Order: sequence, then structure tokens, then C-alpha cells
Amino acid sequence: MKKNLDLFAHKSKNWDMNSVRVRNAKEISDVILNNIDINSSMEIVDFGAGTGLLSYFIAQHVSKIVAIDNSPSMLEEFRAKQSEFACETDIIKADIMDDDLKLNVDGIISSMTMHHIEDIEALFLKLFNMLNEGGFIAIADLDSEDGTFHSDNEGVYHYGFDREKLANIAKETGFKNINFETANIIKKPHAKFSVFTMTAQKV
Repeated sequence: MKKNLDLFAHKSKNWDMNSVRVRNAKEISDVILNNIDINSSMEIVDFGAGTGLLSYFIAQHVSKIVAIDNSPSMLEEFRAKQSEFACETDIIKADIMDDDLKLNVDGIISSMTMHHIEDIEALFLKLFNMLNEGGFIAIADLDSEDGTFHSDNEGVYHYGFDREKLANIAKETGFKNINFETANIIKKPHAKFSVFTMTAQKV
């Protein structure tokens, strides 16, 4: 991805008005809450947090959410509704791959961000090292697709993911209790696209 280029600048103002995105975030949050024993003492990271759609649905179940995104315009929208979240929130404008984030958290969530990251092995290692012992990841993204999900593939490194390959990467990184569940089916005029939520633990 090009450095310092906010690919979402022209989309951020109306991002939350898309009912498909809201429904997708809600479905992903339901899978997370059904598969992870989340409690009110936890501090978690939402990487690629965007405007905070996924964070919003998780907030009432945790103590604190640290929102990380490299899009200033998206985080501006997150900040504008920060008071609406049912937990403490911090906002960090950063690239999770390039910036040295000295965080130790109980969990990491993410929605539809991983396909924008080129080196998935390096990502999983970074996430593993950010987690406290017993911590979890819950990452949602597209199953393998033909490249037509996005109308513009600038900044897209992966046309979805093969679940078995992702599971192998996670296992090699050190994650345990790896599980996949279909969270949602996004219907577009030309095709349907399935969204998975992957959960795993550092134990």
C-alpha cells in the first residue's frame, strides 16, 4: 500500500450509512461473542478499526478498546462518536505492520482489513506478540474470491483467503484452538461473497 495515502478519505463520511456494512459488523460480532469468553476486564485492539462499526458491537462486553487504523479520515469518524461507545476507547493512527506498537492486550479483533495487508505471516506473528498469555484473535475477512468484490482493487493484496492456509499460518505462529465460522454472506448484484470469522488463542 502506498505510504501516507488515505485510500478511504472519500468514503469515510458515509461509511456507516451502508446497511450492508452495519449488518456485516453485527454478524461478525455475534460470532466473536459466541466463540470467545469475553469479559468486562479485557482490553482489546481493533486493527483496521475504521469508523468503529465492529468495536461498537463489542464495546459493552469489554473494559477498553484500542482502535488502530492508518486512515486519518476513518479515525476522524470514529472519534466523532467516541462518546457513544460503552467502554473506554483509545485511538491510534498507525500502520500495524510498519509502526512499533508496544501493546499488550487480551484480545485482537478485526473486520475486512486483512486483505489489505501483504505479508500475512508477519501479521500473525505481530498479533501473537501483542497478546497476553491466554489472549485471543478474532479476524473476519472474505473467503477466496475472484477479485470482483471490490470495484477498485487499489490497496488490495489478497482476493479473499483459503481457510486451511490461514489455519496453517496461525498454527505455525503458535496459535491454538483455531476455528472458522461463516459470519455472513454479502450479496452484490453480480455475485455472493462469504465472510468468515477466524478465532484462535495464545495458550
